Amino acid sequence: MNTAATSFPERNAAEVADLVLTPGTAAPEVLARRARQRRQMYIGQVASYSLGAFVLLLYGYDGTVAMHVPSLFWVGGLSIIGIFAVLSEAGVGDRFTDHYLTVFQISAHMALQFIFLLSVPTIGIAFISVLFLIFAFGTLRMTSAQAMLTWALATIGLAAVFLGSELPIGMPVASRLQRIASMLCFVLVIGQCAFLGLFGATLRKVLYRRSIELKDAYRRIEELAELDELTGSYNRRCIMRLLDAEIEKSRQASAPCAIALIDLDWFKRINDAHGHPVGDEVLRTFAITIFANIRPADRFGRYGGEEFLLLLPDTNGEAAARMMERLRSIVAELDWSAFSPGMGVTISAGVVTLRDADTADTFLARADSALYSAKAQGRNRVAMS
Repeated sequence: MNTAATSFPERNAAEVADLVLTPGTAAPEVLARRARQRRQMYIGQVASYSLGAFVLLLYGYDGTVAMHVPSLFWVGGLSIIGIFAVLSEAGVGDRFTDHYLTVFQISAHMALQFIFLLSVPTIGIAFISVLFLIFAFGTLRMTSAQAMLTWALATIGLAAVFLGSELPIGMPVASRLQRIASMLCFVLVIGQCAFLGLFGATLRKVLYRRSIELKDAYRRIEELAELDELTGSYNRRCIMRLLDAEIEKSRQASAPCAIALIDLDWFKRINDAHGHPVGDEVLRTFAITIFANIRPADRFGRYGGEEFLLLLPDTNGEAAARMMERLRSIVAELDWSAFSPGMGVTISAGVVTLRDADTADTFLARADSALYSAKAQGRNRVAMS
């Protein structure tokens, strides 16, 4: 008299979550996972109908129902399951959004319960109680429209039984065996409803965990979209966006703002003499060094090639020059011989502060002019403009 939704709730919930989070996909692994879920569900339903038939068998031994009723109930349930199993293996359900064909399954199982309710009304409450289990299964997968449709069908069936007939619907408890069978009816229904509740709770937890994982993945993707792959600094698009934001913020707060345009001296010679892999390591080491020696509020990004842009919010010209001079000295004093004996790396920088009439373009143009001045003066130095 019972219809279980599925088995192995933790694993199945994870699989359902995968399908919820990847709608519309039809990859072979997704189709295989769907088929595996359906098979497990059908196995659970077979077990449920077997338990229901056992309870009816107790009623049969007591003489409450004819002995052929348990067999007919079991065969009827397995016939419904068999039809949907064949459709499942043929891939019919995969053509639809609801690959379980939930409405059709619920309708078929409800019809079977109503048939036996009308045939054996003396234990009718047992069949009616199973309707709760059927709908508990359905709520895991039905849409609002499907729920309304199946509820309407159930209402029509119950109205026909209670209002359109004079059947003596009951639950016999006259003998000890009847009491045992009646108790088992409710125990099995309650137990399987609890199982479905466990499945639903597990599904919610898995979906929540997957949503957190997706948020982390999206955040990581956004970070990667803003970062230069080689150096880990902001890429040009991102550092330019941050520059615009910093200019606006500085003007609103009437606070100073400085930038430094930095260039690695003779970097092309390093690539030519030692190869691009060494050049990449030099850029990466330089970026790590800068990150380790700037403030949390500062922003550092790759402007292009071996040029980098450092944003220095709330910093006046003198402070920016001192900070940049300190960074220049740190880079020059690093032991670069690990990459190649005798190698030395220095930087030149142009430092400028924001003016009232500056746009991002003019701000950068002045920094570029200061950088050009530093190079013209012999490199390995900081120039202000």
